[in-house]
Amino acid sequence: MDAVDDAHEVDAPSEALAALARAYGISTEYWSFFGEHVTVPASTVRSILSAMGVDAADERAALRAREDEPWQHLVPGSLVVRSGSGELSLHAAADAQVEATVVLEDGTTRELPAPAETGDERAMDGHAVRRLVIPLPKDLPLGWHEVRAEERRPGADAPARTATCSLVVTPQRLDAPPSRDGNGGRAWGLMTQLYSVRSRSSWGMGDFADLARLAALAAGEGADFVLINPIHAAEITSPIEPSPYLPASRRFIAPLYVHPESIPEFAALPAEDREIVERLREPLLARNTSADLIDRDAVWAAKQDALLRVFSAPRSAERQASLDAYVAGEGRALGKFALWCALQEFCADPANSAGPPEEYGIGSPLVTELRDRLADRVAFHIWLQWIADEQLAAAQDEAKAAGMTMGVMQDLAVGVHPLGSDVWSNREAYASHVTVGAPPDMYNQQGQDWSQPPWLPEALATQGYRPLRDLLRGVLRHAGALRIDHIIGLFRLWWVPDGSSAAAGTYVHYDHEAMVGILALEAQRAGAVIIGEDLGNVEPWVRDYLVERGILGTSVLWFENDEGGPRQPEDYRQGVLATVTTHDLPPTAGYLTGEHVELRARLGLLERAVEEERRIAEQERDTMLQRLRDRWILAPDATDEDVVIALHRYLAASPSYLLGVALTDAVGERRAQNQPGTYKEYPNWRVPLADIDGNPVLLDDLEANGRFQRLVGAVDEALRW
Repeated sequence: MDAVDDAHEVDAPSEALAALARAYGISTEYWSFFGEHVTVPASTVRSILSAMGVDAADERAALRAREDEPWQHLVPGSLVVRSGSGELSLHAAADAQVEATVVLEDGTTRELPAPAETGDERAMDGHAVRRLVIPLPKDLPLGWHEVRAEERRPGADAPARTATCSLVVTPQRLDAPPSRDGNGGRAWGLMTQLYSVRSRSSWGMGDFADLARLAALAAGEGADFVLINPIHAAEITSPIEPSPYLPASRRFIAPLYVHPESIPEFAALPAEDREIVERLREPLLARNTSADLIDRDAVWAAKQDALLRVFSAPRSAERQASLDAYVAGEGRALGKFALWCALQEFCADPANSAGPPEEYGIGSPLVTELRDRLADRVAFHIWLQWIADEQLAAAQDEAKAAGMTMGVMQDLAVGVHPLGSDVWSNREAYASHVTVGAPPDMYNQQGQDWSQPPWLPEALATQGYRPLRDLLRGVLRHAGALRIDHIIGLFRLWWVPDGSSAAAGTYVHYDHEAMVGILALEAQRAGAVIIGEDLGNVEPWVRDYLVERGILGTSVLWFENDEGGPRQPEDYRQGVLATVTTHDLPPTAGYLTGEHVELRARLGLLERAVEEERRIAEQERDTMLQRLRDRWILAPDATDEDVVIALHRYLAASPSYLLGVALTDAVGERRAQNQPGTYKEYPNWRVPLADIDGNPVLLDDLEANGRFQRLVGAVDEALRW
């Protein structure tokens, strides 16, 4: 790939356009994964500005408007500070008096005395405006507070202006992750795609009952966590998006994972209804022992019918009180999500006349009318969320009761589907005509477009970062740890204009101090460990910053290299979740045979000749195997299983806090769960768990699976040695 750093080769931004872009956090140049300096075309910069709602026709006028913006507001929309530090900037008329008060979460107040000296002044609309900088009290407690400010002009009885500002006080850093005694402060756990892990009682895909059983089994082997794929809510009409990383909502849960028979009211169903449920489940039970792909549409069609019958069953007063408490706690957001679900069903019904999309906006007259007509379906979807929340809580309780220090480790997707509930219910928070993705790298040489609209940085700040807070509270409620997919997205995201290739985007920067601070606050309150997936093109200072805040990173063995070849385990970072593989690569048994090269070659995803890719893969494998032999953890006549175990022993020799073991590696699976850069070309996120010969592996048989026992036993022993 050739460098693109000459202004004559691209339509380089003018000086004024570049300054305007910087004012909105848009990169006009960057360093690629391959070490090349890239100049972003002016056309791309203008497209991104337009997506932010910025009129760049007159670049200098737009820049002046941007610089004037904070001077027009008495207080900022939000302020996020670390405990023991921070200051508040106010902008008031030069002849006015200003009073400011902090209203704490508990309702008590703290006065913020205005300083005797003022800062800069600026003429705004013919009037002098001054800046006042007020240091915040160092003993403000952690939490979500509010600043209330008044501006009073001389001789006036009433305030000229009043304003409020969200004030979030966040912890300096999070504590190190917990672990069991006797393992030197380190812990290991299983990593799996929950839908792929089936038992004999599953409805064709893994569910929350299976998660509880898997957690208890893993805890018995010494594991402290089970990392699962995102379980965010997907569509509730066919076709259901298979990717857990393209959800309809990140705040709510996919009812696909509900196990109907585990609902207390199921036992009270009339015999006739129970027989109907059995008939609905029967064909899906047969699929559990098949290697066929996961069929979410078939699963949901059967489960939904069964769940409707359970929903109609009477609830005890205690159970109804629990449902009412859940609804009250989730507030209006739950009602909006349930209404979106009901509207999706309404529009999918051929008997209904679905109008253009704008008629189904959240505040449209049609939606107001349908809210009443669809009240029963809205109530059903509210109930589903309550049941899903209960079953996820039960899985976490089972994990902790079995001895895990963390239990369920959830996964947070980067973004959401453009037509999903989150975007529909808060459209002003998302950019239009752009999507999120990633620039080209070694494994995705054409870049990636994830088809997700990005959050608007300014809208987040204006809304006091409540969308971020609310989704974090949702995913952390029943989790002992949380993996943040592409955590660099809290610092900068790759925005791709509509109609452009994934490689033709640029980075847009976010207020990482605010975003990471809120993440740390909600994690501390939930008692959860945070792991950031910081792979790929991540600047070194970002990793240093995450260490400073107590957020763990991610190390994948195949990506850890230095000038001498594979990085020695002793040189791995301590504050990471270290793994041999990741869900975006084939399991280790397949990777060792070069399946990651052959698959991309078959799908036309390579930029280099396949022979060159094979040579590189073989060299990488052979160098790694020699490293294992040099450390006397791999015999010359080793089997493929021996190599997988040796690679995990190699990682166990690192200082890394956490070690993840892919369940696919533990049973010998070869097939990848996901091939980045593909949509329909590969059956992403639909591959059921199988062994090295392609035979399905059920949860019921895992404890007696020799390969599973040998790998997890080796890892547990290595960490306790």
